[in-house]
Amino acid sequence: MSRSLQVRQHLNKADEFLAAARLGLDAGLANAAASNAVLSGINSKDAICLALTSRTSKSQDHLQAVEELRRAGRSGKNLAPILQRLLQLKSRAQYENDSVSLRDATSAVVWATRLFEAACEVANG
Repeated sequence: MSRSLQVRQHLNKADEFLAAARLGLDAGLANAAASNAVLSGINSKDAICLALTSRTSKSQDHLQAVEELRRAGRSGKNLAPILQRLLQLKSRAQYENDSVSLRDATSAVVWATRLFEAACEVANG
């Protein structure tokens, strides 16, 4: 499978999860919105890393994902803190007893949108 096809596939998933995050936010479903925003951000990270370095890892370790993005050139380095903030919501949204607030879910969607827009820019230019 070509690298450009892999980038496009990750962008498509990132876009789909971002759309679901926005729908969840509109419905007041904070955990679902945050969870989908995280999934969008991860796929955006994969697209960015593939486009800039021709590879991406599938580690379950969130810190490795942030470091991988940080090492993917200046664009990745600038985006790594956004991914880190987004990933900090993953456990609370998906596994913990405490829920994500609507305010945090809104932030997650904003961060995921920034990552997706950057991934599209990197992929197209």
